[in-house]
Amino acid sequence: SLQVPSVFSAPMRLHASNPNLSTIDFVEEKNYSDGSETSSEFTKMQEDLFHIAHKVYFTLKSAFSTISTEREKLKQMLEHDASSSPSAQIVGLKNALTSAIAQNTDLKDRLRRIHAESMILDSASNAKSSPDLVKENSREESRGLVHQISNESRLSIADSLTEFFDAQEVLLSASSSENEVSDDDSYVSDISDNVSEDNLSNDMENERQTLDCISESGIGCHSKRRTCLPAPCPNTSNISLWNILRNNIGKDLSKVAMPVELNEPLNTLQRLCEELEYSELLDKAAHTPNPFERMVYIAAFAVSAYASSYYRAGSKPFNPVLGETYECVREDKGFQFFAEQVLHHPPISACHAESVNFAFWQDVRWKNKFWGKSMEIVPVGTTHVTLPAFKDHFAWNKVTSCIHNILSGQRWIEHYGEIIIKNLNDDTCYCKLTFVKAKYWNPNVHEIEGSVMDKTGKVVHRLFGKWHESLYCGTTSSSNCVWRANPMPKDYEQWYGFTQFALELNELDLQTRSLLPSTDTRFRPDQRFLEEGNIEGAEMQKQRIEQLQRERRKVLEENNLEHQPRFFRKSKDDSWVSNGTYMDLRKEPGFSKLDNPVLW
Repeated sequence: SLQVPSVFSAPMRLHASNPNLSTIDFVEEKNYSDGSETSSEFTKMQEDLFHIAHKVYFTLKSAFSTISTEREKLKQMLEHDASSSPSAQIVGLKNALTSAIAQNTDLKDRLRRIHAESMILDSASNAKSSPDLVKENSREESRGLVHQISNESRLSIADSLTEFFDAQEVLLSASSSENEVSDDDSYVSDISDNVSEDNLSNDMENERQTLDCISESGIGCHSKRRTCLPAPCPNTSNISLWNILRNNIGKDLSKVAMPVELNEPLNTLQRLCEELEYSELLDKAAHTPNPFERMVYIAAFAVSAYASSYYRAGSKPFNPVLGETYECVREDKGFQFFAEQVLHHPPISACHAESVNFAFWQDVRWKNKFWGKSMEIVPVGTTHVTLPAFKDHFAWNKVTSCIHNILSGQRWIEHYGEIIIKNLNDDTCYCKLTFVKAKYWNPNVHEIEGSVMDKTGKVVHRLFGKWHESLYCGTTSSSNCVWRANPMPKDYEQWYGFTQFALELNELDLQTRSLLPSTDTRFRPDQRFLEEGNIEGAEMQKQRIEQLQRERRKVLEENNLEHQPRFFRKSKDDSWVSNGTYMDLRKEPGFSKLDNPVLW
């Protein structure tokens, strides 16, 4: 991995979301830069160095991408032709790989020269700077450009660029659907690069172990649906978020439009449905007489909702337009799910699912905190599950999510915070789950710790595991696996990191098409074009759909009217619940015989 720390190291400011995160205070930096002509000259040299390092980084990234692609092709060819003599194609691949490695070596030498130039620039600036500036700059001599090449040949830059713009804390409202801003794009707190790289190695090992086992909840469920998308995800290495964000410093990022390539071909309503991938856990809970054991299964279900996000840090879902809907009827899993975008300012998505064993509903909205290198997403809302067999009504909150390295390097996601699960109809027990936040001194990430307790607070069951792998009940020496994540599909990296369940969410067959309302997400053209690999068409349709929404909102405002959701209503506690009409209208008379709003 290649690390390029920033040139600055002024007095640091600690952020509340991570006591170990230090970023430069923009005001202090500005004071230095306005001090004198010498300071201005020093700033100019710093900017020149930055641009050179930035250019070299993207060249290195491109070279690494080439190496990775050629290595995979070579590996596949060797596997198929192991028994035969080397073909001309294999020899060509080997030559291309050798050439790419040589190019990478040359770039490494260039980076060393840049490091040497940076030391000269620092020395020159120290000689001319004011005494105060010299004092501050002397702290920089130990922070030169560092480069490290990992055993896995992965590249990442975690600390470059970000000190060159105002990284002060900004509280943002959730992005509006018409601007398609990155709701999920990043979160908060920066972990040291060494820890991140170690964690990536551990996670790759865990991934291989996960592929060797099958989820207990998934045994016997063999999907006959598609196992890949029509086209692989686009290459976004040429998109520089730095170029987008640096021109919008101090502005509300929810008003900054992002390229459609940064999206994935699913939207927020479908993301809510992904939380039911392991609905079998609720079926198990519905057939478990012991209330403490039922709570264990409910806790496992709450944890499993985060598993699909592990490989999805590099993209964001489409934001639904007001009135957009989505349904998912899974006979193999025994549930019926539907969702609707019920509010636009702030954006609120509501969903409801039913089966013979349970009912599930929630409404979700988000608040974003942008920190410069990362973004923190704080969900607002409560998840509900009822089990009619025992008259249980469970309710719990969601934890904070954070995507790191938003500007450069390999993005990765973590979830942290505390989930409290209560049975609103029975106080026999409750559960407390802690998603442990990554720390400098702890090589383990994505860990979960929890307990199921009786009404007096006495621990009955202890829970532990990792939110993207598995959850165990018991002690480390004697425990039972309650839930294990399903193996990832083949070549999942090409399909936006989707799980098998996610690959099926936007699938549209002839039988389903006739049953859906025209407002269903699967008919949305920009999302469909992106799935099919038509990037230009997706961008054009996205802009057209956003404009249509603005025009509809303008008409409502001019007539002093408010949008009325079709399938959800507000409850007494201001949450959104189903009005019970979706499935009835689907059966009789059918959505094809009803007037549906035109959204795209």
